[in-house]
Order: sequence, then C-alpha cells, then structure tokens
Amino acid sequence: MAERLPEGLRGFLPEKGPSKSQVLTVVAVFPIGGLLLVLSGVTLTASVVGLAITTPLFLLFSPVLVPAAIAIGLAVIGFLASGAFGLTGLSSLSCFMEEARRLVSKAPNQLEQVRQRTAEAVGHVGQRTKEATQGMQGRT
Repeated sequence: MAERLPEGLRGFLPEKGPSKSQVLTVVAVFPIGGLLLVLSGVTLTASVVGLAITTPLFLLFSPVLVPAAIAIGLAVIGFLASGAFGLTGLSSLSCFMEEARRLVSKAPNQLEQVRQRTAEAVGHVGQRTKEATQGMQGRT
C-alpha cells in the first residue's frame, strides 16, 4: 500500500506497524478509558439531576440559607484571621526575644569597649588641655 502512495506522502507514514507491546497497551488501556468516560458521564448526569431537584428547595429556603451561609463564612474568616494574627504575634515575639538575647550576650563586650574608648577620650582631652594650658602660660 505504501508503494502506491506518492513520494511526498510516504514520509508521513511509519515504515513498519506497531509493536506487540504497543498493541497490548492499547488493548489494555482502551477499556479503562471507556469505563472512565462512562463514569464521568454518569457523574455529570447525576449532578445535573441533583441540581434540578434541589434548586427549588434552595429557592424556598434561601431566606434562611443565605444569612446562615454568610454567618458561617464570617465565622470561618474570623477564626482564620485570629489564627493568622496569633501566629504573627508569636513569631514577632520570638524574633524580638532572639534579638534581645543576642544583644544581652554582646553587652559585656560592648560595655568594656565603651569604657576603653571613654578612658582614651578622657586621656586625649586631658593631654589637649595640658598642651593648651602650657601654650597659654607661654604666651603670658
């Protein structure tokens, strides 16, 4: 059959037929796919019939259902928001405590450095004062 086709179409056809494993795969998968397609059709039909039956009930009870749904939705949103705020607060406190611990552990070293710098600054100011005093005495 491939020999009767024009030269341009021969490139589109496979040179040999499907292998045994490909045929077995199609034979095994085809019934499963068909079954799933039938199940999806049954599910769609059941959903449409159920919606057609319950729509009048929803319309009849909507003065009760709509406020109840709104109240339940607001309650759920409130619980979720309070949980989110609680987690945010706990994580903020945790970060603050970690930073405070880090600062407290560095405090003795920083105090010693401040004492050394203060002593150096006092010594430097004292030296400058002494030089200024000697300069003033030399002029007078």
